[in-house]
Amino acid sequence: MTDLPQEPASRRVDRAGVVIALALAALAVVLVWDSRQLPTTTMYGMGPEVMPVVIAIGLGLLAIGNLIDALRGNLPPRESADPKAVLLILGGLALLIAIIGLGGGFILATSALFVTTSAAFGRRAILADSAIALVMSTLIYLAFDRLLTLSLPAGPLERLL
Repeated sequence: MTDLPQEPASRRVDRAGVVIALALAALAVVLVWDSRQLPTTTMYGMGPEVMPVVIAIGLGLLAIGNLIDALRGNLPPRESADPKAVLLILGGLALLIAIIGLGGGFILATSALFVTTSAAFGRRAILADSAIALVMSTLIYLAFDRLLTLSLPAGPLERLL
């Protein structure tokens, strides 16, 4: 008796993967459209509209790859959604917007997002994560503000620097 190789069972189209691919493509289109709305400030060379187009190209490539894998049924199986993790990340984004909107600045806002995201991924060291977040966001702020001379939202901590 010989063992013949079994043909893999035919895979079905992953509908969620197709939806994700379409969402990525739609986001790419929105980025390109929005970049075309920016006023041209340079007479020659590249202006501020170039980076959104570069990101849109990357998103378009991701959309194409995701669509191909979704149609072939090659996407890995997904785990069940954990609403707690999603709510923590959404809460972190809401905190980011609120802190910046209320004048708290980049460092505090980014730190809040970092801590809530790490908690969403299962980490429970809130004090250590807060310290790491403050150091990292301060270094990022200094790099943007001092080295690149790009302004980020300033709050009380940024004014001390």
